[in-house]
Amino acid sequence: MRTRLSTQQRREQLLGIGAGLFANRPYDDVWIEEVAEIAQVSRGLLYHYFPTKKDFFAEIVRRQRDQLLAMSEPDPELPVTEQLRAGLDVYLEFARTHPDGYRIVHRSAGDADREIREIREAGMAANTERILAAISVLRPVTDTTRLAVRGWLAFVSTLILDWLDQPKVTHEELRDICVRTLFAAVDVTV
Repeated sequence: MRTRLSTQQRREQLLGIGAGLFANRPYDDVWIEEVAEIAQVSRGLLYHYFPTKKDFFAEIVRRQRDQLLAMSEPDPELPVTEQLRAGLDVYLEFARTHPDGYRIVHRSAGDADREIREIREAGMAANTERILAAISVLRPVTDTTRLAVRGWLAFVSTLILDWLDQPKVTHEELRDICVRTLFAAVDVTV
C-alpha cells in the first residue's frame, strides 16, 4: 500500500532514491520508471516534481554539493592547519557515511552536461575561495597558488573516491596525506 506523503516528503523521498541509484550506476543506466517503482508512485508524479530526468539528476547533484559545503564551513577562529583538518574531516566523514552522495558530486562532472559541470564547478570555486582565504594568512595568494589549490581539490576528490572503493588507509592517514600535499603544493611550511 502506498504511503501518503506531503509534497516536501515525497520530493525528499524521490531525491534520496535517485541519489542511491545515480551513485552506483551511470546516468544512462538509471531509469525514471525504476525510481517511480521504488517510490511506489506513478512516473507522471515524478515528472510533476522534476520535468526531466536531467532536472532530477541536477537537483540531486546540487543538493549533495550544498550539503557538503554547509557541513564544511570553516571556523575562522581555528589556526589554518586546524581549519583544513576540520574541513577534510567533514569531507571524509561525509564520504564514509554518504558514499552515494559523495560519488554523485565527484564522479558526475566528467561525463556530464554543462549544467551539471556548472553545479560542480560552483562547489569547487567555493572551496577554492575558502582555502585561499585561509592560506592568505600564511602567504600572499598568487595565480600559482590559486592553480595549486584547484589542482589539489581535484587530487583530494580522486583520493577520496579511491578510498571509498578500497579503504586501505585510515581516515586520519588520508587526511594527513591531503594536508601535507596542499601545503607542499602552495609552498607553505607549517
